[in-house]
Amino acid sequence: MKLAYTMAPGRGDTDLILADLASDLIAQGLRLCGTVQINTERPDAGPCDMDVRILPDGPILRISQNLGPNARGCRLDPEALETAVARVAAQLDERIDLLIINKFGKHEAEGRGFRDVLAQAVELDIPVLVGLNSLNQTAFERFAGSLATQLPPDQEALAQWTRNAVSMAADPA
Repeated sequence: MKLAYTMAPGRGDTDLILADLASDLIAQGLRLCGTVQINTERPDAGPCDMDVRILPDGPILRISQNLGPNARGCRLDPEALETAVARVAAQLDERIDLLIINKFGKHEAEGRGFRDVLAQAVELDIPVLVGLNSLNQTAFERFAGSLATQLPPDQEALAQWTRNAVSMAADPA
């Protein structure tokens, strides 16, 4: 199984790394499926808007809710997330070279979100790369067991792992 995750220390850094990686891999001709997150700062200095781009070429879906400048807590729009999940699941098949999921988050930790898509990709022997934060690391480790590899938040390291994983998937012998 080819399952890896990465965690970058700064807010939004993992999103940027995965989005740049996905663009580069698509330009190289790899067949990608999944999501990358795009954070857009808000002019009113409130929390950023969170959008995901469905790989390989869209659409872009807003997955955050505007709860007002004084709101606290989770701004994720669960319905929008499930729309993204359904779009990715509909594209996932054995012709895909790599599944990227921008984040194994709270919904995945609780058994929802992209969790079933991740499991399906593993069953199809599709390499999987997931963004992760420390809040959900324990839940991800329970989900993946000892099967996941942690990769540094470095685009070249992620690209090298992808090349190796895709090569192994193409030639499993």
